[in-house]
Amino acid sequence: MIFTRLTTKVLLVNVTLLSFFACNLNAANSWPEGNKVAISLSYDDALNSQLDNALPALNSRGLKASFYVVPLSEAFKNRIDEWKALAQQGHELGNHTLFHSCIRSQPGRQWVDPANALEDKSVKAMINEISVANTLLTAMDGHSVHTLTPPCFDQQARDGNYIEAVKEQFIGIKSAEDPSFATLIGPSEISAEEIIAFIEKQPKNIKLINVLFHGIGGDHLVTTTEEHAKFLDYLAANKDKYWVDTYRNIMLAKNKHQG
Repeated sequence: MIFTRLTTKVLLVNVTLLSFFACNLNAANSWPEGNKVAISLSYDDALNSQLDNALPALNSRGLKASFYVVPLSEAFKNRIDEWKALAQQGHELGNHTLFHSCIRSQPGRQWVDPANALEDKSVKAMINEISVANTLLTAMDGHSVHTLTPPCFDQQARDGNYIEAVKEQFIGIKSAEDPSFATLIGPSEISAEEIIAFIEKQPKNIKLINVLFHGIGGDHLVTTTEEHAKFLDYLAANKDKYWVDTYRNIMLAKNKHQG
C-alpha cells in the first residue's frame, strides 16, 4: 500500500509556501475576498470516499476544494470520468506525484513500497514523475497551471531536494516552512469543533489556512462524514470571515498581487 495510517489523532504542520514563494503579508489585502482569511480545503490520495462523500458535501454548500490525486490509486484509475467531472465543477485537480514516494526509513513508514522509497530515488526521476503527472492533469482538466502537495511533505531524494528542482512547474507548493503566513491542519479522527478551534486560535498574521483531509467516512486517515459536514457548515455560515477556494485560485490571486 502507498498510504499510512497515523496513530496520532491529528497531523498538525505549520506551513507556508517554500522560500521561492515567500509571501508578502499584505497579499491578502488584494485577494478577491479582501481581508478575509483564505481557507484551502484539500483532499489527498484520490480516494473513493472523496468522490462518494466529500464531493457531494462540498457541492451542496457551494464550496470549492483541491483534490491531490495519485494516478496509481484504484479510485483514480477506475473513476476517471468522475474526476474529470469534478474539475469541470470548479474544483482543482492537484499534483501529488505519480507514485506517492515518501522517505521509507523514517519511523512508522513500513507502508511505503520499497520501490517508492524517496531516499532511493534520484532528483531526475522525481522531476520526470512530476512532469508526467502534470501532463496527465492538463489532459484531464485543460489547465496549464497546477499546484503540488509533496507526499508526506518529504523533499529529500537520494541526491538532493527534488522540490527545488520542480518549483518552476507550479504556481504553489504546500510544504513545511516558515509559519508566518500560512498554517496547515491534517484532520484524522477528530471533531469539527477541534478543527474550528484550531482555525479560530490562529494569530492575525496567518492569512491562509490549509485543511488537508484524506478519507471522508472511509478509506484511511478518516474524518467521519458527520464531522466533515459540520465543519463545512461552519465555513458556509461564516463567509464573512473566510474565503474558501481552491489552492490554485488562492495562489493565482497571491501571485497577481506580487507581480
